[in-house]
Amino acid sequence: QVQAVESGGGLVQAGGSLRLSCAASGRTFSGYVMGWFRQSPGKEREFVAAIRMSGLRTYYTDSVRGRFTISRDNAQKTVYLQMNSLQPEDAAVYYCAPTVPYGSTWRSMPGSWGPGTQVTVSS
Repeated sequence: QVQAVESGGGLVQAGGSLRLSCAASGRTFSGYVMGWFRQSPGKEREFVAAIRMSGLRTYYTDSVRGRFTISRDNAQKTVYLQMNSLQPEDAAVYYCAPTVPYGSTWRSMPGSWGPGTQVTVSS
């Protein structure tokens, strides 16, 4: 099982950038698809991006495609989310987790949530 701890969140102005990091533990990190999810107040947690074990294939929800980039370093057991052109609607707590396909989207594996990192975007 992989456990993750997210970092890198903060306050940024609209149009700005942040880079989130996800430090994972577990010997089998490289064997998992990893994903980023986010949750804002009053809303359900939603899929943001996922990356295959090799790092060669990535997936994004439509609202972030072209602005966010997911990457991973299997040797460092770390997943990144580069977020550019941030908008107020991107404000949320961001989580990373091992991820599996779920219909036309992705969901986290059960019991895999970390503490998350808060992203706040001022307009």
